[in-house]
Amino acid sequence: MTANSKQLLHFVFGGELKDLDGTEFRDLSKIDIVGIFPDYASAAQAWNAKAQATVDNAHMRYFVAHLHRLLDPSRDKI
Repeated sequence: MTANSKQLLHFVFGGELKDLDGTEFRDLSKIDIVGIFPDYASAAQAWNAKAQATVDNAHMRYFVAHLHRLLDPSRDKI
């Protein structure tokens, strides 16, 4: 992220799902909080690393949540 670029926070998290077709986690106490990132590129890089590290577990899924959209819904059109 450059000094002039806008901060668009992204949250990366994951865990084991109950069902391969859903997004409900098997055990909420075992959610893996990867972190909050200042832009999509760095969040996607963290997501990819975690997804690749858990590729042997079909029920494990990681997600990128756009926190900037929750903080300022008017920016959703960006």
